[in-house]
Amino acid sequence: MSAVTVVRNLTKTFGNRKVLDAVDLEVLDGEILALLGPNGSGKTTLLKILASILRPSDGEVHFDGVRVTDENVEKMRMQSSLVFQRTVMFSASVHDNVAYGLRMRRVSRGEVDERVARVLKLVKLEGFEKRSARKLSGGEQQRVALARALALNTRLLLLDEPTANLDPKNAGIVEEVIATANRELKTTVVLATHNMFQARSLPHRIALISDGRISEVGSPGEVFGRLSKALASFAVLDNTFSGIARVGEDGVTVVDVGGGVQLEAAEGRVGEVRVLVSPTDIIVSRGPVSSSARNVIRGRVTEMRDLGGVVWLRVDVGRVFTVQITRSSFVDLGLGLGCEVFLVFKASSVQFL
Repeated sequence: MSAVTVVRNLTKTFGNRKVLDAVDLEVLDGEILALLGPNGSGKTTLLKILASILRPSDGEVHFDGVRVTDENVEKMRMQSSLVFQRTVMFSASVHDNVAYGLRMRRVSRGEVDERVARVLKLVKLEGFEKRSARKLSGGEQQRVALARALALNTRLLLLDEPTANLDPKNAGIVEEVIATANRELKTTVVLATHNMFQARSLPHRIALISDGRISEVGSPGEVFGRLSKALASFAVLDNTFSGIARVGEDGVTVVDVGGGVQLEAAEGRVGEVRVLVSPTDIIVSRGPVSSSARNVIRGRVTEMRDLGGVVWLRVDVGRVFTVQITRSSFVDLGLGLGCEVFLVFKASSVQFL
């Protein structure tokens, strides 16, 4: 598969602060690539460079095999569209907001109307054409911004935390639109996210980025299957907790991670610690179970994500745990939002970082 964009030894500094440090990355034609990392890791800066809005301090950016330079940067900028996390709406109708970029590119009026109608249907906002964009909800405004970018039919769609702070309904619609645009319109997508559920389900590949460096690139299965230190260092939503460890009465390490939750661990530790429990090490039950496992915790299902063969759950037990189970187990257990469940895992599954 050919690459739409290639960056080599990319560095970006602001004053004395190095935001990107020797980044190498290829964005493949027709893929969805997620830049997964914590806030401040350099994701937004990298997106701006890919969009030719920022120029790198050092290194090279190639688009469709052509190096981006000061001489051709304006032309290259027309090949990509970037949707920021904080949406800006013009004081105009939804139609005019979506049509803005097309009019700037001198697209004919008839084609403008056709494209606007098509993308508003895609983002499930047909019938909203005459409404004031600024009076829409935050989620609806984000969908307008996405429609505005898709209307341009650019080779590369760049999204900065596209579902951050959105309610589940709008977040689901935005993710569905991204997948549809990629599948049916063949749009190449790069999205920045720190949402672990989203990173598992939406992209074809993930690039882990932290402190301005990309540490690994691979499929979601490869990246999450390895549970590397780089991933665990910021995967706070995936069973990574800080706590206080002590030795229990029977000599087993007990880690208080807050929220009334205490975990028993096999490895001896005392004092401040960080622990990780792999989502694949946790058994889900609808009732208490008789088991040699030292950890049995009761909670309620707060979120579900069906990925085909497996289902990812979030369960609130006082702290939120992420759990992976097979789809057949999910069906057999009759799980749904709000269901009371028990999480069961061994002391050896509690890993110290």
